[in-house]
Amino acid sequence: MYKNEFDKYLQQNKKFNAYMFYGQSTFLIEQYSSLIAKIVACDDEIEKLYFEEYNFKYAKDRLLQSSLFAPNNVMLIKVEKKIPKKELDTLIEACNINKDSTLILACMGDTDFKSMETSFSLKNNACAVRFFSLNNNEAIGFLQNEAKRLKIDYEDSALSHLYFMHRQDLSLASNDLNKLAILNEKISIKTIDLHCFGVGTVNFDDFLQNLLNFKDISEDIKSLLEEGMNEIFILNQIASFIQQLFMISSHARIYAVANPIEILGYNPPKHIWESKSKLAINIKPKQFLKMLEFILNLELEMKTSKIDNINLYLQASLRKFIVLFR
Repeated sequence: MYKNEFDKYLQQNKKFNAYMFYGQSTFLIEQYSSLIAKIVACDDEIEKLYFEEYNFKYAKDRLLQSSLFAPNNVMLIKVEKKIPKKELDTLIEACNINKDSTLILACMGDTDFKSMETSFSLKNNACAVRFFSLNNNEAIGFLQNEAKRLKIDYEDSALSHLYFMHRQDLSLASNDLNKLAILNEKISIKTIDLHCFGVGTVNFDDFLQNLLNFKDISEDIKSLLEEGMNEIFILNQIASFIQQLFMISSHARIYAVANPIEILGYNPPKHIWESKSKLAINIKPKQFLKMLEFILNLELEMKTSKIDNINLYLQASLRKFIVLFR
C-alpha cells in the first residue's frame, strides 16, 4: 500500500503484527518505523537490529518468546539486503503465534524490496508500505504538521526558508525544527538564519538565480560539485526551476498577478518569491521551451554517452547554456 492508505489505518488506530517500510524516501522510512515502534511499545520494550546484526534464528526466537517484565515485544530490523521469503514468512508467523510480538522491517538503500511485499499481506495481519519522495509542497506540509505538534509559532514563509536552506533535505530541516522548539518564540526567517546553518558553502537557490540571470556561475558550480552534489541531481533541479518560472510567467500573464499558493502550493520566503517572479517575467515564453530542451537533452546525453569527465562536461555545458540564452 501507499502512504495515504496507511495513514488512514493509523487514524483508525489499526495495528498490525508486522510492518514493512520501503521506497525512495529514507526519511519517511525512518520516521514511520520509529513512529510505529513508539505507538506499540515503550523504549525498553523495543529491540533494534541494524543491518549486519540481523540473525534469523535469534529474531525468530525473540519474537516467539514473550517478555516476563513487559507486555510488548517489538523488534525493529533495518536491512539493506533482501531477507529470504521463507525467513520473512516464519518471522511474521511468529508474531501471529505470539500476540505480544510486533515486527517492524525498515528497508534502506537502493535494493529492489518490492518482491518482499507478498509476505506482508493483510490476511497475515501484516502490511507493506511503499514511500515515494515528497514533493516540495508535501515536505513543507510535513514541517507545518511537525511545528504544530511541537507547538511552534512561526511566520508563513519561515518553514519553506528552512527547507530550502537545507537543499530540500527534510531530515535536516526536521532536526533543526526540533532545536528551534526550545526557543519559545515566534520563528521567523531571521531566527532561522541566526540559529540554523544550511548545507554547503553555496546557496543553491542563488546558483539557480545566477544561472537563469546568465551570470558567471563557474565558481558556484565548481563548489557544488566539490561538495559532492550529483551532476544529474543538479540538472533535475535546473529543469524543475525552469518549469516553475514558466508557471509563474504563464499565471502572471493570464491573471496579472502570480499567486504562489496556486502555483507552488506553498508560500516561499518573500525575497525568493520576488526574485523568481521578476526573473520569470523577464524571460520570453518561447525561450522556456528551448531552455528546457537544452537541459533535458544534456541529461539524456550524460546518462547514455561515454563522457570521460562528466563533472567538467557539466560545467562546460552550463557555460554554453548561458552564452546561448543570454
